[in-house]
Amino acid sequence: MERGAIPIADLAGPFDLQATVESGQSYLWDRADDNTYESLSAHGGDHWFGTVVPPVDGVTDERAVVRVRQVDGRLEWESTIDAVPLLTHLLRLDDDLDAILDATPDLPLLRRAYDAYEGMRLVRDPPFGCLVSFICSAQMRVSRIHGMQRALARTYGDEMEFDGRTYHAFPTPDQLAARTEAELRDLSLGYRAPYVRRTAEMVADGEADPTDAVGLSYEEARESLKRFVGVGDKVADCVLLFSLGFLEAVPLDTWIRTAVEDHYPDCERGNYAGTSRAIRERFGGEYAGYAQTYVFHYLRAGGE
Repeated sequence: MERGAIPIADLAGPFDLQATVESGQSYLWDRADDNTYESLSAHGGDHWFGTVVPPVDGVTDERAVVRVRQVDGRLEWESTIDAVPLLTHLLRLDDDLDAILDATPDLPLLRRAYDAYEGMRLVRDPPFGCLVSFICSAQMRVSRIHGMQRALARTYGDEMEFDGRTYHAFPTPDQLAARTEAELRDLSLGYRAPYVRRTAEMVADGEADPTDAVGLSYEEARESLKRFVGVGDKVADCVLLFSLGFLEAVPLDTWIRTAVEDHYPDCERGNYAGTSRAIRERFGGEYAGYAQTYVFHYLRAGGE
């Protein structure tokens, strides 16, 4: 076992672990009390977060278990590997958060959201896990989406032993492609089951890969992801923002559409592409996805 700590003071800007991993961006982290997404109260240093991640390009070629908590101004971690590069990548600890938020417009709603969740960062989830998570997200509460991903991992993912506990990796494309639609429905995926199976099959067979979007223009990248079954504009935007580094992406979910209606009605264009483009410009363009995520979490958590 390796362990260490990352001082928050060494980061460019503040950091809030719980807000980052429980803000509807990622469904691949678990809280140690098994109540991830069930409570918005602050858990801080009393609770650990654990995940098993697949190989992350440019960071690690091996699967790894990492547990991390935030306490006394630092991130304390334990892992099967040196977790500093991994956590830096997954939690975007290399972002200059102050500079990013300063680059977004001075809008009252954004100021309130930034103040409420100071230190929340975007995530860089593994692409396949992110893609499956958001295929499962349609018409679902965040806790149910998380439960689906947890069930997939526990049922079909590889087991890893760490510090006397068994963890489960998120299934590989091959592992999910080998399942039947009925088996996936038994895990409460419902009508999403054939979408998940077919998407896994596409990746496993080399027909398509979510990382094909990397290096394309934003609009082209969104179209690239829409090749997958069950992926429309919103799901594609989520994968672009929460996995592939397109920080300008603004997924139009129920909460952001509410924000448009209540605060920015002039951004409504009557269609996804037009409205998304307008609110993206209102939120400052380059880092609009950061603004979107703060507003989403702020409104979903009952901010106003």
